Amino acid sequence: MVDRLLDGIKDILDPAHTAVIVVDMQNDFCAEGGYIDNTQNADMSPNRDLARRLDGLLGDARRAGVAVVWIKAIYDHDKLPVPMLSKMLEKGKGAVCCASGSWGAEFYGVAPLDDEPVIEKHCYSAFHETGLHDLLQARGIRTLVMTGVATNVCVESTLRAGFFHGYYIVMPPDCVGSANAALHEATITSVDLIFGHIPDSAEVAGVWADHDHSVVAAQ
Repeated sequence: MVDRLLDGIKDILDPAHTAVIVVDMQNDFCAEGGYIDNTQNADMSPNRDLARRLDGLLGDARRAGVAVVWIKAIYDHDKLPVPMLSKMLEKGKGAVCCASGSWGAEFYGVAPLDDEPVIEKHCYSAFHETGLHDLLQARGIRTLVMTGVATNVCVESTLRAGFFHGYYIVMPPDCVGSANAALHEATITSVDLIFGHIPDSAEVAGVWADHDHSVVAAQ
């Protein structure tokens, strides 16, 4: 049996079948003194506002009954695919990103509630050799609201895999971030053209609020 086509952004974002996917909001990717800061000498200050905006969206999601799923990178060298390890050793000066049990692997600015699942990954895509797809299927999820970092690496890798698994993709541009502004913008353009929808977080929250009002009116 083929699932019915979802009709428009309100249908796509129905809280009953939507999950917010929080990708790699961890110190090594977002904080001063973390892996990205140390290896790329990037400006980390925008991540504070990113975390604040994302925290607001998560509050809206929880109030609307939208599922929240957390993705946590653990990149111990012995856990990585060999080509990924080779590139990280080349670009990362030999450092370990998000090592098991480290400060760098801890969440930055936002954190899961006790009942929100955390999926560990050892590759850029959160679908690669993890239980993410099975978890989403068990919960009847059809739409993924993609958030977190980096827009052009792990967020994009995960949303592409999600799209190929049959999920609708929504990516609020104000709730994703990257140290590379040009590639951040390129991913937003690609999602808009090919993979899904790019309403900002206020529009997403407004859709969820409208659903709440519709449910109340129907009762």
